[in-house]
Amino acid sequence: MHHEQTKVLRELQELEFAALELNLYLDTHPEDQDALKTFNEVVTRLAKARINYEEKHGPLLNFGFCAPRQVGWQWIEEPWPWEI
Repeated sequence: MHHEQTKVLRELQELEFAALELNLYLDTHPEDQDALKTFNEVVTRLAKARINYEEKHGPLLNFGFCAPRQVGWQWIEEPWPWEI
């Protein structure tokens, strides 16, 4: 895995963590408008980061969240985890 790809994956993990934590916080503090604003910003950044990653490196999941592709399965072109 290339350094740039690892960096983008790390950013995705950080954004997912922040979105989840804010979601849990908002479950108990639904009136907190600042937290809601931050949650919406994080979710927007997360969606853009996912799209950016998938355009450059292929799908993160094998179904459900990726745009359909016309040219085969891109994820099989990368080395398997045990081949790295």
